[in-house]
Amino acid sequence: MAMTNISSHGTQLSFGRLLCSEEATVGIKDQLVFLSVVNIFLGITAFLGNTLIQVALHKETSLHPPTKLLLRTLSISDLVIGVIGHPVGVILFLSLAKERWDICLYAINTAAPVWYFLGKVSLFILTVISVDRLLALLLKFRYRQVVTMKRTWMTLIILCILSTIPSAMYFWNDNISIVFGFIGQTLCLLISVSSYTKIFLKLRQHQSQVHDQALQQPAGLAGQQNIARFRKAVYSALWLQLTLVVCYLPYCINEVLWLIYDREFSSSMYLAAYIGVTFGLLSSSLNPILYCWKMKEVRQAVKDTTRHILCLSS
Repeated sequence: MAMTNISSHGTQLSFGRLLCSEEATVGIKDQLVFLSVVNIFLGITAFLGNTLIQVALHKETSLHPPTKLLLRTLSISDLVIGVIGHPVGVILFLSLAKERWDICLYAINTAAPVWYFLGKVSLFILTVISVDRLLALLLKFRYRQVVTMKRTWMTLIILCILSTIPSAMYFWNDNISIVFGFIGQTLCLLISVSSYTKIFLKLRQHQSQVHDQALQQPAGLAGQQNIARFRKAVYSALWLQLTLVVCYLPYCINEVLWLIYDREFSSSMYLAAYIGVTFGLLSSSLNPILYCWKMKEVRQAVKDTTRHILCLSS
């Protein structure tokens, strides 16, 4: 992982070797095996759930194509976590529990940048979705002309490049990587909070205006229905954002403690870090549930796909 050297009983240890050591696993080996089982289950659910979502979004035609592209990219990120993120975590936790330090080093050199990259991609995409919803409200009829597939693809490519920076820094200096990560996370959260705040203020203002028009003429009812549909779409995006924040909060707290205590951790604090990582990966299994819960069209497409699969298997 990172090559930052620290002192431990007079011996200079790399970050990876510090984690892959007997001192970091004292008294928590049973818990590491349990976390491995949990990650196996979450990996399966993330893979199956996001595969169904990919099929459903492919069939869905009512969404604006750039918006659908953002949702599909987010789902792909969650799918990759199910295919790579969770299995690497299983290998890491089992190698720690079985004291296979050679395998542990390979696993952590793979896990850290993969987890960091995919986490940043998900956060960046959800931030773009919040801005996308704000633009849809502010631009109105000009929205489809301004937010195009080409510009959305360019945005996604830039975000992927930006996500590789803190991930690559893990191999140079993990403290700097964590600091850069926090700066990016803070900016994303500020942008998302300001976007959703402005959206709800605008919606409240529009709803008052449409309500007054509805009292004077029946045509105002159509405006109320449009606001209701848009509000539902905003809530769907907001739920995805909140889920990611809640799931990654334990991991972020552990990162802060990691910097404050300068890695002078007990084995229980290492366990808390591993649990925080598992919670962060949990969002990949929860997002498909949110898609089905909050998006009627996606839910129906998932039902149809599931019935078709069951019919073929029978």
